[in-house]
Amino acid sequence: MKHTIMASVLMLSLAGCGSFEAKRVDAQTSDEKGLKITDNWMSADTTQAIADVLKQIKAHKGFQRYLAQNGGNPPKLFIADVQNQTSEAYYPIGDLNDELLNELSASGDFVLVDNAAREKILAEVKYQNDGMVDPKTAKQVGKQTGADLMIFGNVYMKPEKRDGKTIKEYSVNLRMTDVEKAVEVMRARTKVFKYSEKSSMGL
Repeated sequence: MKHTIMASVLMLSLAGCGSFEAKRVDAQTSDEKGLKITDNWMSADTTQAIADVLKQIKAHKGFQRYLAQNGGNPPKLFIADVQNQTSEAYYPIGDLNDELLNELSASGDFVLVDNAAREKILAEVKYQNDGMVDPKTAKQVGKQTGADLMIFGNVYMKPEKRDGKTIKEYSVNLRMTDVEKAVEVMRARTKVFKYSEKSSMGL
């Protein structure tokens, strides 16, 4: 009897441990599986939102008019960080900003002014002009490229809940401004909706 009880306890312990398996999947599979466990913003949402925003920028009449007035040359673009205005502290705003930069760079439609590197670049230029570097190779202060346009943005999220059902409305908003004239060139907005439903058993 004693051995039977010990065997039962051992079997229950092993069953309680369960099993764990991990494997690599593609982005689409990851998104599909992710929708089964969370209604939070995911990487597929970032990709979709930025692709839609860039499509709007290219088609925007105000932006096309700006390009025509400036000879069609790629404008120099300074991107201020898109701000997280949602109630979600873990919203991946860094990923959104990186995706925006990557896609704008890949488009070839802009010359990007590197905001993140400016302070480090300035420190290096000052060092080069402090007599520690051959003057023939030292870069000069005042040679940095100024931006023609600036992009500002924010992300909002409005949740609606009832009877275990939740709908989240995410709104990604960008606006582009002419630096010299301080006038708005264009605005773009895209929305992502996430629906979730909790069973009555809490599963």
